[in-house]
Amino acid sequence: MATTYSISDLAREFDLTTRAIRFYEDMGLLQPGRSGPGGRSRVYTPRDRTRLKLTLRAKRLGLSLSEAKELIDMYDSPRDTGPQLRKFLVVLAAHRQQLEEQLAEVQANLDEVKVHEKEARALLARTDKAALPAGAAGKLAGVAP
Repeated sequence: MATTYSISDLAREFDLTTRAIRFYEDMGLLQPGRSGPGGRSRVYTPRDRTRLKLTLRAKRLGLSLSEAKELIDMYDSPRDTGPQLRKFLVVLAAHRQQLEEQLAEVQANLDEVKVHEKEARALLARTDKAALPAGAAGKLAGVAP
């Protein structure tokens, strides 16, 4: 008998909720069979398990679910791998460009935060120095008043 998985099996294996797996099914990423009375139980095949694994990998890379589905469907088709790989490279290059732009924005924000931290420290040092009694600032600095 072929290996099959229940929704709970996959949820446990991939640390997902069953609701998340049903969502991926609704998005067309998984197509489980049905069993039991009235077809109420989902039965996942090794193909479904692989598609779920690829979906989660694409998600970690930051691809949208529609991009993930398009790429996964492409690999399921019996077409030539050359066009598939070219399409995959186009999607990855576009995603890399987007991530590089986000990284540049984050770096600019981080640089700005560092400037504000430096300014706040300088203001705090001046405020603390001004709050000391007369002559105390010089003593702290090791200088006679």
